[in-house]
Formats: sequence, structure tokens, C-alpha cells
Amino acid sequence: MKHLKKLVLAGAFALTGLITGNSMADSKPTLNLGYVQGWDDSVASATVAAQVIEKRLGYPVKLIPAAPGIMWGGVARGDLDIILAAALPNSHAAYWERYKDQVHDLGANYLGAKIGLVVPDYVSIDSIADLQAHKADFSGRIVGIDAGAGIMKKAADAIKVYNLDYQLLPSSGPAMVAELSRSINSHKPVVVTGWIPHWMFAKWKLKFLQDPKSAFGDGDHYDSVVNPSLDSKAPSVVAFLKKFQWKPGELDSIMLATENGAKPEDAAASWIAAHGERVNTWVGASQ
Repeated sequence: MKHLKKLVLAGAFALTGLITGNSMADSKPTLNLGYVQGWDDSVASATVAAQVIEKRLGYPVKLIPAAPGIMWGGVARGDLDIILAAALPNSHAAYWERYKDQVHDLGANYLGAKIGLVVPDYVSIDSIADLQAHKADFSGRIVGIDAGAGIMKKAADAIKVYNLDYQLLPSSGPAMVAELSRSINSHKPVVVTGWIPHWMFAKWKLKFLQDPKSAFGDGDHYDSVVNPSLDSKAPSVVAFLKKFQWKPGELDSIMLATENGAKPEDAAASWIAAHGERVNTWVGASQ
């Protein structure tokens, strides 16, 4: 009888411990990770980070698409915990000036980003300064993306700086690529707002128009920016984000897989499975 009581008590304690352990795991808050809607590189980076945070660090993650300005406002207010597409110091300079006292910048996750005006390599001109003389070839149009995007503001500046009689057409990332694709298929001149990293540079032969007056600046890096509350809410995630950084070409492979038909979550999972050592360098002691 005594042995039976001991077994019952032991089982009760084990069950209590199991429940407590599960409760602790379940108590980790859901983190809201914002990404730029229509930016394939932002989708790829955010999806990989979300899967690492969920599977290796144990925090549920909700991916939330948003336009750049809404994304920055969201992380400043705390509606978003993390953004990974803070394009600094140029593209998102206005957002940084507005919100820098309300967020924490954990450092760059992608170096060597570039923005500017992009044309197919068969186009004869090489500089933004040459556009005005070839206005008829391009129908006086620059095909852009979302109206509120930083690259659109820079493109508007470039039109003024180079005294171009061109119309800057807002659209979206996918719509811009669709126009570029149609023009290339017809071997017609076209100029679009473009950036690196982007899978279109792997699919087609493209070139940035030279920018001798530096209207677009000297290039950007993408930073991991968080709401300050994340330090106490998920310290292991903050430690991970400080180490999270892409090498050249890594994002391109994920974006190309998605462009070729893979779902973003499947492309991310495949990349993670094939690059365990890289992921380990990000997670390290954070796990």
C-alpha cells in the first residue's frame, strides 16, 4: 500500500512537472515580425528568420506584411516587435529620423544593398544623365513601385537633380517586375526603380544606370530594428538577431526558388535544412 501511495505521488509530481514545463513553453509570447509587402528579399529574409525563431528558440511568430512607412510606425509603437528591412542610411532615412528614439537598431543583416534606376543591358545608355536625350525611347516614363517607398522618393529627387522631363509611375514590386519582363520579352527600352538584393538580377541581364550626382546615395544596408520591449520579452531572440546576417548570394537562391513556384515557407525551410551550420552561427548560445 505504501508503495502504491509512493507511485501515485510520484506520478502526480511528474504530471505536475510536465504541465508546468509545458506551461512555461506555452507562455512564450507571439512575436510580430513585419516585412515589406511586395519586396521578395524582405519576404525571404523574414520567413527564414521566423522559422529559426520558432523552431530553434521556441517563440511563435506572426509574419505581418506592410508598406515601409506603416512598418516603421508599427515597430516604433510596439504593434510590431521586429523588422528586418530597415534600408539605411539612404532609402529609409526619413523613417529613421522620425522613429530613431523609439526603436533599437541591432545592426545590419544584409550588407551591400543598392538602389537606383535599372535598365536591360541591351539599352545603349549607361547613365541617368543620358535619359533626357533618349526620352522618346523610354516614353518619358520611369516605372516605380509603392508610392511611399524610399526608393521612390530618391527617384523623384533624381528627376529633379538631372532635370528630367519624365513621369515617375508608382505601382508595386510585382507590377514593376511584370513591366520589366514584358519590355525585355519585346526587346524594348524600359527604365525601372531597382535594388539589390533582388532575384531579377539573376534572371535577366540588367544594369544600374550610373549616378554621377549621387541622387540615390552610396548604397544601403538592411538592419534588424526592434521595439525596445523585445529586450525583456524575448532576450534570446535579440541575441539571435544581433548575429543574423546574410552572405552575398544566399538570399538570391531563396528568392529564385520562390519565383520558380515554391511557397516562401517551403523555400525558407529547404534553405535552412541545407545550411544547418550557417543557422548554428546565428543561434549559437541564444538557443
